[in-house]
Amino acid sequence: MKPQLLKVSTTPINSFSARQDNVPYINNRWHYHNEAELIHFKSGNGTQFIGDSIKRFRSGDVILIGSNLPHYWRFDDVYFDEQIKTTADVRVIHFNENFWGDTFLNLPENKLIRITLEKARRGIQIGGQARQDIGDILELLLKAEGTKKIILLMEALMAIGNSSQVKLLSSMGFKHNFEETENDRIHAIYEFSLANFKRKIPTGEVAEIAHVSINYFCRYFKSRTRKTYSQFINEIRIGHACKLLIENKINVKQICYESGFYNFASFHKYFKSITGKSPLHYQREFHHERKESSSLMI
Repeated sequence: MKPQLLKVSTTPINSFSARQDNVPYINNRWHYHNEAELIHFKSGNGTQFIGDSIKRFRSGDVILIGSNLPHYWRFDDVYFDEQIKTTADVRVIHFNENFWGDTFLNLPENKLIRITLEKARRGIQIGGQARQDIGDILELLLKAEGTKKIILLMEALMAIGNSSQVKLLSSMGFKHNFEETENDRIHAIYEFSLANFKRKIPTGEVAEIAHVSINYFCRYFKSRTRKTYSQFINEIRIGHACKLLIENKINVKQICYESGFYNFASFHKYFKSITGKSPLHYQREFHHERKESSSLMI
């Protein structure tokens, strides 16, 4: 697969980029860049693709993406509906790992930051209190000027390094290739899958989207993503089920069918193998965490 190379712009007065996005279509493609990316979804929900990892992102999430790791933030359809007018609120920091000089990260005092950036080559999801702390730091960073901006970025990276509630996202063996002939193929597969995961998808149909034969598609997809297309589509379905469980508007059996599964036992099995929890345990744990977070903010 060929993710799109994104050129991150900087200015003569800034050594790294810090911005706030309120629209869901900024860099809305499977892409990579030389810069590391620290992103805080203050408000926004959707599906994230990071290397070979697929899962939901939701408001409050903080993620650190290392240099040249392909990723794609696909906001839910509601954010593209002009009649509903749901808006996103995202803080995004892009920085070269050596923008502070070639020797800076090798200083013994900066070992924690260096290790954090090395781990970020697989993508880091931050949880717990650190998630809120980093969100607050990025809020300040957007408004800061001069040396204070660099200090705040260091504080954010140190908070990630010191957190015990972090998860590496992409597998250690994930590799991407950069052949120009595959420029848009993986993006087309992702878009098609997100639009059609609620129904059974014949392999021939998705192979046609990729413009390859059925036999070649199966080999191609597994060699690039380290998983079968069936595993891939089930991860998208489970991600959607997680969204419905969080919303808590319909019961678990309805969620099973609404997410593209036709057998409740299979749904339960895949859900537990992917999330490590049963659907009800996942739902209870999320609402318990949200209740605790709300009480801490009072």
